[in-house]
Amino acid sequence: MAVLSWKHHTLIQSLLERGPLTEKEFHFIFTGITGQNPGTHQGKFNDYLLKINRELSYVQLDLRACRDPYDGRVYFGVVNNVSDDQSKLGTKYSVPQIAFFKAIVEAIAQDVTAEGTICNLDALNIKLENLVLNSSGSQSQDVPAAFKNFTMSHKEKTLDQLVKDKWLCYTEDDNIGLGIRSILDLRSWFHNAGVPSCQVCNEAGFKAKLCPNDGCAVRIHHYCLKKRFSQKGMLVCPSCDTQWQYQPPKAEPIEVEDEETEPVQSQPSSNPGPSQPSLRSKRKRQRLDNVETAGCSSQASGANRKRVTRSSAHPR
Repeated sequence: MAVLSWKHHTLIQSLLERGPLTEKEFHFIFTGITGQNPGTHQGKFNDYLLKINRELSYVQLDLRACRDPYDGRVYFGVVNNVSDDQSKLGTKYSVPQIAFFKAIVEAIAQDVTAEGTICNLDALNIKLENLVLNSSGSQSQDVPAAFKNFTMSHKEKTLDQLVKDKWLCYTEDDNIGLGIRSILDLRSWFHNAGVPSCQVCNEAGFKAKLCPNDGCAVRIHHYCLKKRFSQKGMLVCPSCDTQWQYQPPKAEPIEVEDEETEPVQSQPSSNPGPSQPSLRSKRKRQRLDNVETAGCSSQASGANRKRVTRSSAHPR
């Protein structure tokens, strides 16, 4: 076993304490510890990560990097390699909360329109009792009392906590997307669940652009499409040769931007403060009370119509 120095330990501790960090934040910490910039000392940086992962493998952990499909930024985090469902959220969440989270993830991942989000009202209307009955295949299956007593208020509080812990995220239009911790941790789950991959980077394409040809199953992440488009000026589908028009994504996750980047290095945690989730929650509830939310069901119906079209075109 290779012996890790205090520098390796500090890098690990920063990720464990603060959760997933952006590439800029993690590089900033690395430079402060080693005095070397990863941009000009890429070999040194990779060597550090390799040694850390060798040691973390003994406790079934992994230091991993991924790109957030919502904003295109690279993040680093320490993830659990155990394939147990509940270990993905640890013991902090109750069984109904984990079932609620899992239902949201499945709804987002299985959406063939690849919007990468679920309407807030659709998430709150998820019936945990139905999840138990559907999984058992029997109408006589007893529904646990904890599932029956999981109220709308419990769901709202769970959503806010999942967003705070970066398992989920709120988009600018108050829809719900997958948080960076889910994207890091659930990579193998996406593959096993048959979530289509991006044609360019081969990562899960739950948030991606679909080929304009309804009969083609190709999907590409926004940032992958942007890169390809900037290189070639014009892009055609690699499968059906349909011309592809690039448009920047409209909805991105709500996050504190650059003002948090530097101070986060001296703070104990990069998770949002307790006041921020409550503000999002207030705005979210205000929007739920607005007449605009009446369009959620119609939008969902439109999405379902799209699903029928895409499902028939993309059998799985």
